[in-house]
Amino acid sequence: MYIFGASGHGKVIIDLLGTEDRVHGIFDDNTHLTQLMEFPVLGPVPDHFIFDHPLMIAIGDNRARQKVYLRYRERADFASMVHDSAIFSKRATMGAGTVVMERCLVKVDSQLGRQVIVNTAASIDHDCRISDFAHIAPGAILCGGVRVGEGTLIGAGSTVLPGIQIGSWVRVGAGSVVTRNVPDGSTWIGNGLKASI
Repeated sequence: MYIFGASGHGKVIIDLLGTEDRVHGIFDDNTHLTQLMEFPVLGPVPDHFIFDHPLMIAIGDNRARQKVYLRYRERADFASMVHDSAIFSKRATMGAGTVVMERCLVKVDSQLGRQVIVNTAASIDHDCRISDFAHIAPGAILCGGVRVGEGTLIGAGSTVLPGIQIGSWVRVGAGSVVTRNVPDGSTWIGNGLKASI
């Protein structure tokens, strides 16, 4: 596959690759990044470059990942990944470009959208709906029937109680407990709503 993103999340994606997978090239708009581990970084994607292998957008920031997806969605097929140590229900689904990392749990009838990150040891219980460009950070727990809107970050080690609806482009702080619905563009820290963006 090709990888777009030559920083920390790019390293994580490379590390997730199996022995049969091959990195065909790494791109990044930052021309100062020339090497990612043992791989050269090729710089920005040339205007007329043809993606002859799937592309993985390896960017942790949700808005930046969306921006790159919109730039290349007409030119590329997007790779998806589920690590061998994850438990991903045969009755769950995920969209193009989504990655499910080590020791994650995705239960029955959950649906993950496009370009979602389910980070290390996160748990998504039954019947959850995770919209495009969301990021479920390491160790986060979503109880059954949770809805997460587009571009939302569920912070590391946080817990979302059953049936809660979280809007689009929300930030849930690390270690929070979400006990009620959260409107679009809000920030939830600890046990309560703190601000709107």
